[in-house]
Amino acid sequence: MIDILMPRLSDTMTEGAIAEWHKKPGDAVAPGDLLVEIETDKALMEQEAYDAGTLVEILVPEGENVAIGTPIARLDDGSDDHYPHASAISDEPTNKVTTREAAMAGRATPAKAEDDGPPALEVHPTMTQAPDTPADREPADRQAATPLVRRLARERGIQLSDVTGSGPGGRVVRADLDDLQSAPRPAAALSHSPAFEDTREPQAVPFDGIRQAVASRLTESGTTVPTFTATVSADVGALLALRAQINETNEASGTKVSVNDLLVRAAAIALRAHPGVNASYSPIGRGQTLLHRRVNVGIAVASPAGLVVPVVRDADRAAVSAIASTSRALIGKAAQRTLTTLDMSDGTFTISNLGMYGIEHFAALINPPEGAILAVGAAKEELALVDGNVETRTCLRLTLTADHRIIDGAMGAQFLTTLVELLEHPLRVIA
Repeated sequence: MIDILMPRLSDTMTEGAIAEWHKKPGDAVAPGDLLVEIETDKALMEQEAYDAGTLVEILVPEGENVAIGTPIARLDDGSDDHYPHASAISDEPTNKVTTREAAMAGRATPAKAEDDGPPALEVHPTMTQAPDTPADREPADRQAATPLVRRLARERGIQLSDVTGSGPGGRVVRADLDDLQSAPRPAAALSHSPAFEDTREPQAVPFDGIRQAVASRLTESGTTVPTFTATVSADVGALLALRAQINETNEASGTKVSVNDLLVRAAAIALRAHPGVNASYSPIGRGQTLLHRRVNVGIAVASPAGLVVPVVRDADRAAVSAIASTSRALIGKAAQRTLTTLDMSDGTFTISNLGMYGIEHFAALINPPEGAILAVGAAKEELALVDGNVETRTCLRLTLTADHRIIDGAMGAQFLTTLVELLEHPLRVIA
């Protein structure tokens, strides 16, 4: 018997949510079968079975969040042993999970046997604890429930002590809250609950794993990272003309280059010239600046699941056409919610572009643990006085937000100066 554990699928993952079970109790399971979809702090990932057997029990229902290492299902592999085991989830990736991601999945294995006696096993509490009776459950104020369920209960004004849990050991699961709210309430009860009435008539939209991660990371960024911002304006008339020429030349091949592709390439070249901006903060010792040898530029993308930041690797060494192809593929995967952890890892700098929405200027929050982010607005025609003559220029505003612990104002200004020179002389960007 094998307990399938919630795997660790990224370096920042602490818990995962069951998005969908593809097998039900009683189903035969073969190695390579799609077993379950798990929503992590970064993406929705498919998990394949590694061992053969029969799925005996699902311990964590769809929609519930649990910590990594928690048993989520039980597989009968024909053996008499019963211990937590993670190998029922494949180390071989599907098209949504890379080998590197699967390798991060934690395993709980039997402890080493001593002498000739039986092996000592790492026993999970769910294997030794008898089924709970109502008298055995936790006190009312400590009703067993996951952090997600506790938060939903607070948001909905529900006392967990009033809920009868249907999960293992009487644990309250999300479905219990939904059932409670959908059940008709007596008129007397309604008349005695003014504290829970909200005249704004809100509709609660619970966070999924990705939105929860975005909220957590941006809270960390906004509250723990001391930042400064600096804004410059670049005349991008020549850049736009060059882009039009490139796209006209490549019309037959169908490869189109966007303004953002040129910005990614220009920012990467500027980062190579100013490595202090291509850096991260580390608290080790008295504090450290981590200077990254590779220039991996993240592109902030609005996806159905929320904000995600896939990464264009080695953007300083890639041709603009290659950046365009990579970006288009990543944006497509974001729209389909098929980005992998590898697609969104190891970024050293991020570009957030709201120009397509007509936003002219804004300041973005840093994407930890990166040291800086560039906010890009819309290109607008403006009147400028040049040598006493009024001319029309197409201007683009760029705002750098930087971690002041590792990047000083002068360093940030030098980076922006180089970036503006590249954008105003775009042949250097594609050279």
